[in-house]
Amino acid sequence: MESKISILITCLIFATAFQLLLPLSEASLEVGYYNYKNRCPKAESIVNYTVSSFVKKNSGLGAGLIRMFFHDCFVRGCDASVLLDPSPANPDPEKKSIPNNPSLRGFDVIDAAKAALEKACPGVVSCADIIALAARDAAYLLGKISYDIPTGRRDGKVSINAEALQFLPAPFFNLSQLEASFAIKGLNTSDMVALSGAHSIGRSHCSSFTSRLYPTTDPTMSARFANFLRILCPPPQNATIDGVVPQNFLKPNRLSKQYYFNVKALLGLFFSDWSLLTSKETRQQVTDYTTTPGLFEADFAKAMVKMGSIEVLTFPQGEIRGPTCRL
Repeated sequence: MESKISILITCLIFATAFQLLLPLSEASLEVGYYNYKNRCPKAESIVNYTVSSFVKKNSGLGAGLIRMFFHDCFVRGCDASVLLDPSPANPDPEKKSIPNNPSLRGFDVIDAAKAALEKACPGVVSCADIIALAARDAAYLLGKISYDIPTGRRDGKVSINAEALQFLPAPFFNLSQLEASFAIKGLNTSDMVALSGAHSIGRSHCSSFTSRLYPTTDPTMSARFANFLRILCPPPQNATIDGVVPQNFLKPNRLSKQYYFNVKALLGLFFSDWSLLTSKETRQQVTDYTTTPGLFEADFAKAMVKMGSIEVLTFPQGEIRGPTCRL
């Protein structure tokens, strides 16, 4: 009997030690973090109000906020490093990297939310949490996709231009490259296909896909669609500006499963879109999203929450950046 008790105690000690060794992020992020201990009970409603007021005027900003969340989390984790402006100490941050400049939008929304939060509860709400909450609110406004996302992140102090190119998946990636870039961040193939649905909204610069149009049409793209895109996007050597087109011409402001219909019809802008058809597993998931009501929305919500836990900083790591998110 004593030996059994001894074994039980040993197991409990081991389990407790194991919990202590877990990353702080896993232990500290929680839904409604700002409601506890009266930290800032109105935090989520303030962000929601700010996002709603901007997106109602310009729905494209909603797409920008979702994309910002993705671009932030894939580089150094969800730590708001994507918001940092150039400074004498760091003249070349993520914000200036090719995947973010000049295409990333929504910085003014984050600025407005941070200013309102600093008035209500100064020095309490992190910029990283503002991005996560703003993306969640944008998903609801554009697609009626609703989910709770844990908060309690803290802000990082480091932002490096080259890391955006290193970790963000490129529009010309094949399936293996996409899977590898997501796996590095703890996301699986199913998460990747679900998150790709964000390509149902937002815009793309012509330079991200003109290699599929010139000198000849990429056979993985609909010929009619390619001919249409050539009207909007001339050859790079003839273009005076880098034009912009919707990622989804049918429902450009609706976060929906329309993206997967487009992929099946070879109407995706990027080679990475077509790549989802190149394995049995991903092709079946694309089909399932077009035929099963509510499946895409549920999977997208779960994947956004999962992405929001990538390499996060929690107390005592990082900081609460303020009074602005840019410095």
